[in-house]
Amino acid sequence: MEGMNTRSTRRKVVVVGAGAVGSTFAYALARDGAADEIVLIDANAQLVEGQVLDLAHGQPFFPSVEIRVGDQEDYGDADVIVITAGAAQRPGESRLDLLQRNRRIIESIVDDIVASGSGAVVLVVTNPVDVLAYVAWRRAGWPAGRVISSGTVLDSARLRYLLSRYLAIDIHSVHAYVLGEHGDSQLVAWSLSHIGGVPVDTYCGSASRFADWPEQKKRIAEEVKRSAYHIIDYKGATWFGVGMALVRIIRSILRDEKSILTVSTVLRGEYGLQDVCMSVPCIVTHEGVGQIISTRLRDEEQEALARSAGVIRKALDQLGV
Repeated sequence: MEGMNTRSTRRKVVVVGAGAVGSTFAYALARDGAADEIVLIDANAQLVEGQVLDLAHGQPFFPSVEIRVGDQEDYGDADVIVITAGAAQRPGESRLDLLQRNRRIIESIVDDIVASGSGAVVLVVTNPVDVLAYVAWRRAGWPAGRVISSGTVLDSARLRYLLSRYLAIDIHSVHAYVLGEHGDSQLVAWSLSHIGGVPVDTYCGSASRFADWPEQKKRIAEEVKRSAYHIIDYKGATWFGVGMALVRIIRSILRDEKSILTVSTVLRGEYGLQDVCMSVPCIVTHEGVGQIISTRLRDEEQEALARSAGVIRKALDQLGV
């Protein structure tokens, strides 16, 4: 791995951004026990001090872990750096204006990470994750798999939840993936969805109680896509689901689990796509993405994936990246 990596055997995670997502992730990670050290960094000094103190008071109730406020020097020996920091949209501000501001924030953070000589894996969570992960990767100049985003790991979890409810099967026995953009152009890869090794279309087509499966497929795919909007309408933002999804990704990196997760990474010809960051099944290792799993999709899925790539590429072109 490139960089002046001075990491010890302690598993250290740095979280940049101590808002709702960053702090919830830190809480979930502390409960999980995968990290030995969790460091929070935020431009709002009072906020980050408060978040760390609040988390520290819970230490008697979860596995031993050091939780503290940090600074840029902590990048140097981190195993993973999770970027949740970003600007909120101002009144009258366009999406492109907001994207430009978040681009500058991400690039500034990445410059500090590179300057530290860090050997960490960088995980971008700031939206739009696919665009900003690409920005971070280009800025860092690192191997593609070392700068990734949370991608559609949460979207895939939402899909599994909805399928488990419809099928009345334990969610842990449902395997299904959402690919493409973490956004409106995402697609459900039904050809990769299975129950106990049986393709979900075959499983549902063999039982009369699933006679409405064609309609349910459309409903489920749309509900997955709209889930974040519904939660935002109800409570203003999402943080629990994404916090737990991040723990799943981080655990695979820290423990080198080689789990298959739909993180967003730069494609170099896989699925016929080039120079765009988007979600496909990946083997996640201590180096980030160790391998992209490339398989043949149905024709309509491949076309939808290409359209999704076009949406992300258009945003990158608008940024001039």
